[in-house]
Amino acid sequence: MASRNHSTITEFILIGLSADPHTEALLFVLFLVIYLLTMMGNLLMLLMIRVDSHLHTPMYFFLSNLSFLDLCFSSVTLPKLLEDLLSEKKTISVEGCLAQVFFVFLTAGTEACLLSVMAYDRYAAICHPLLYGQVMSNQRCAKLVLASWGLASLNAVVILLLAINMDFCEAQTIHHFTCELPALFPLSCSDISTNINILLSASLLHGLGTFMPIFLSYARIISTILSISSTTGRSKAFSTCSSHLIAVVLFFGSGFLCYLMPPSGSSMDLLLSLQYSVITPLMNPLIYSLKNKEVKAAVKKTLGKFL
Repeated sequence: MASRNHSTITEFILIGLSADPHTEALLFVLFLVIYLLTMMGNLLMLLMIRVDSHLHTPMYFFLSNLSFLDLCFSSVTLPKLLEDLLSEKKTISVEGCLAQVFFVFLTAGTEACLLSVMAYDRYAAICHPLLYGQVMSNQRCAKLVLASWGLASLNAVVILLLAINMDFCEAQTIHHFTCELPALFPLSCSDISTNINILLSASLLHGLGTFMPIFLSYARIISTILSISSTTGRSKAFSTCSSHLIAVVLFFGSGFLCYLMPPSGSSMDLLLSLQYSVITPLMNPLIYSLKNKEVKAAVKKTLGKFL
């Protein structure tokens, strides 16, 4: 019987993004700036939603949770990436690798659920404005957020069990900058066909299960917007959805490609992972602050109190 991963292999080597010291130095500065901007942007979003009473609505309650998720999501991968860019020995323990696998799926899965909930919120606001306060009560909003965390936790536990069940032999090199389950498959010396099928099934179930409500919500939203006779009314209704739509495209586009396509080991895999795990958490607060008049006004008001 083959030995299990934690007894055969004690650590993995992360190849990262480059082996050239000069390139690594430039990448360290770049990703440090990205990480700091991500922290600042999402913390500012949390702060202004907290202090501005005009933003104490379901839409901004979900947005504050999205900002908290983006803080967690970027912190799962970027600190380790920054450490490896400065280190000659780019290693990670098996336990640390499995922890990354779990928290990547937990935070990314919760974000997918939350984006779906936010689409339903926009549907309720635009298609049923008179019932909006009743449909999106504070209690229901809290339950939707808790359900998002619960579903993502269940999915992450399934993925973690897949990773723990894999046997690793001599190959220790992960051709990636972080521990993601598809990057671990080539290192396994056991039959992983079942693992791959379960990962694809779980990704499809969770991905399509969260994307379809978004698609159906926006189908109804677009139908309602087109029925509005006033051009100003249509423009105002669409403006409340545009930020969310951009966030959905950024997150789901790269996420689906990364987990539903077979890993090729090419630079495209790295770029897709960087897109949804590094760039999306950076872009979300920028998208919402630039595309939303209420957020822009709150940013100016919040900054005015502290500057």
